Amino acid sequence: MAGETNEAKPKAEKQTNCPACNKLIKKLKRYYRDGKFYCTKKCWRAFIAKSKAEDSQEKE
Repeated sequence: MAGETNEAKPKAEKQTNCPACNKLIKKLKRYYRDGKFYCTKKCWRAFIAKSKAEDSQEKE
């Protein structure tokens, strides 16, 4: 007790924007895949396609 410091653990930041289109994610309308929230399934597919294209460019 004496001499102990209570260090607060940093809280994980809440994701508020879609990684694909950077729109605000609303609580009622969200799409969760692979540990991330997206605004729609369309944005999730676009993000996957974009990341695959970047990976293929890096390998060449």
